[in-house]
Amino acid sequence: MAHLDETGTLIGADKVSGTSVYNAEGENLGAIHDIMIDKKTGRVAYAVMSFGGFLGLGSDYHPLPWSALTYDPQQGGYVVHLTREQLEGGPRFGENEAPQWGDRDYEKRVHDYYGIGPYWM
Repeated sequence: MAHLDETGTLIGADKVSGTSVYNAEGENLGAIHDIMIDKKTGRVAYAVMSFGGFLGLGSDYHPLPWSALTYDPQQGGYVVHLTREQLEGGPRFGENEAPQWGDRDYEKRVHDYYGIGPYWM
């Protein structure tokens, strides 16, 4: 069976992983490492962005509310209206750490940092 992983408006999760993330000025900030989907609603809740490090080593992972990203077909990646400094100061976790998914207080802090309402409201 053929695997269709992209149409004009839909994309497979496996294709999102590795997609570049840019700021509004076109600076490459990192890449999508993974996406988190709400099991009950089926909505994409977060993009987990890899940021920093060298050649993928020593990267931190930054949970971004999915609604903070906009796909830009001209750049072939996602755009966030954040500066590098805002990302550096934002919520993050290391390669060997587990974020507190499912803890609404943790998730609310992520949304509050970026000034975006929680996806579950």
